[in-house]
Amino acid sequence: MEVVAAAIETYTERLDDERLAVAARADIDAFGLLYERHVERVFRFLRARGASEDEAADLTAITFERALRAIHRYRPQGAGFPAWVLRIARNAAIDATRERRPEPLDVMADAPAVRRDGSPEAAAVAREDREHVRVLMASLPEAQRDALALRYGTGLSPGEIALVIGKSEGATKKLLTRGLSQLRKDWPDDDR
Repeated sequence: MEVVAAAIETYTERLDDERLAVAARADIDAFGLLYERHVERVFRFLRARGASEDEAADLTAITFERALRAIHRYRPQGAGFPAWVLRIARNAAIDATRERRPEPLDVMADAPAVRRDGSPEAAAVAREDREHVRVLMASLPEAQRDALALRYGTGLSPGEIALVIGKSEGATKKLLTRGLSQLRKDWPDDDR
């Protein structure tokens, strides 16, 4: 039952997004509702992709500015408005990296330390793990890094990610699998 309820809620949200996107062509308040609904997801994606907090905030603003200017070209299809706006965010991030060298992924730096037993040692191990994840993610090819950031930073499905990055769902699943495999392969094998 919970699965059905979640599917209905997702479908209802998508219909609301579509209705708001069409209305936003003539009503700025409708676009404001879309912004409120999706700003956190866009920000998390940009952070997961490697932007600093300040840069992610700037890129989020650029993303929604571009989306507002292009809302008249939006067409309800595929994964809908979330995929469309995340594709704009991805393009804004790519444009920004053309202007400077990309920084390592640092989304994990803001996460609170996982304290399995509450000890300072456990907190130190958690910080080291987060730093290692950042370094490993930065070493992945951009396509794998984007796919993983969209999957684990925003919770998109492989089909939705495919629409954002412009690849087939099968190719996207391969990117995710290869990215995770590479992270597992490069993860230090110690007895923590």
